[in-house]
Amino acid sequence: MAKEKRSFGATTHAGRLLKLTGMTTSIATRVAGHQVKKLFQDEEAQKRDREKLMRDVGKQVAQTLGQMKGAVMKVGQIASQMQDLLPAEIAEALTVLQKAAAPMPFSIIKRQLKHQLGDDPASLFAEFQEKPFAAASIGQVHRATLKDGTDVVVKVQYPAVKSSIDSDMRQLRRILRLGALFKVNEATLDAIFSEIRNQLEEELDYKQEADNLKRFREFHRDEPWIVIPEVIDELSSEQVLTLRYEPGDDLDTVETSSAYNQELRNLLGERLFDALGREMFVLREVHCDPHPGNFAFRPDGSIVMYDFGAVKRIPEEDIKAMKALTLAAYAGDYEALDRTLVDLDVRKGDGPNVSEMFYRPWVELLMPPFGDQPFDFAGSRLHLDLVKQTRTVPWKYLESFQPSPRTLLINRVLGGHYWTMRRLRVNQAFRANVEKTLDSVD
Repeated sequence: MAKEKRSFGATTHAGRLLKLTGMTTSIATRVAGHQVKKLFQDEEAQKRDREKLMRDVGKQVAQTLGQMKGAVMKVGQIASQMQDLLPAEIAEALTVLQKAAAPMPFSIIKRQLKHQLGDDPASLFAEFQEKPFAAASIGQVHRATLKDGTDVVVKVQYPAVKSSIDSDMRQLRRILRLGALFKVNEATLDAIFSEIRNQLEEELDYKQEADNLKRFREFHRDEPWIVIPEVIDELSSEQVLTLRYEPGDDLDTVETSSAYNQELRNLLGERLFDALGREMFVLREVHCDPHPGNFAFRPDGSIVMYDFGAVKRIPEEDIKAMKALTLAAYAGDYEALDRTLVDLDVRKGDGPNVSEMFYRPWVELLMPPFGDQPFDFAGSRLHLDLVKQTRTVPWKYLESFQPSPRTLLINRVLGGHYWTMRRLRVNQAFRANVEKTLDSVD
């Protein structure tokens, strides 16, 4: 019992607060030392020390959050995928949080199941595997078999995660505000944290996730190659979700398997691209967690989608704005593109004017994956070219832009699926797919 307490201690309120406060104090000391040191340095030395500080802070944040469960780790995972929100050195360090988390002891899972479903797993299921199938920041998944022989997976939320959201987010905000680590103003930061908090609230409500699964299954009912697990309602609750087991190959397997030739890889890429586009522009919702573990693939061309806890509903005006933005980029209409970015709160309306000369290289970098010529994702250097381009932008222009809460999670989705396409080694032209999807928008 003592051993169990130690393994779970980082998730208790006092333990969490102690860890996060200790990290905050340590980072504050580092930042203060940097501020004093730069008084005696030239500009180049200041830049080198700033980059080192960001790398060290990123490693410290990642190491601390990696020992924890719950909202604070989940926000760290989200932040790692948002290169425009944090200094690149910190975002890069936080990518380690995308890897599988350490599981909770089964005794805690068993207690949570009994609390939520009213009985022990041995009574509820014909078989329940104690070793988790997967573990993440807010819950873990176990394989099981129903009494009628149906194979299922059971997602069990860790206890007390929901009650820690507010304190976790307050602490994380304090940490990331130190030394102006966030590259946004206070009002925008408020809106960003509000967006992330709303998503976390939904993700912690497994009844809401069950509704999401049913809605997306219905939406894709005429696309049998999009496989979304069926909910087992009688064994689900607000913190337990039981789903029919839908197997598939993960990306690690697909990358090395001879069963996936180039034609099949292109087909999978096109189906994933179309599904994402139709969800955004027709359903006006999007599956918001592009983590590779949330997708699996089959040699028959099917794509299995898991984990519908994070779903963003997109307002009609944002749908129309994204359509206008895409069409402006295709047409090279930089005035229209600029107006739409202001409408989406990406460009500050009161910032310096932004010219065609600024936008042109960005459009030339970003549009080839959506063009009318096959784009080789496997050989793509887009992610490197974007970093390189960012470093050439005059500071006055960067001051004109900010991460927008309206596009924050959508950018996360697009960026995540770029990496999926890259690992699938898709080589395909997608302009016709984009135009067909956009035609469905009034």
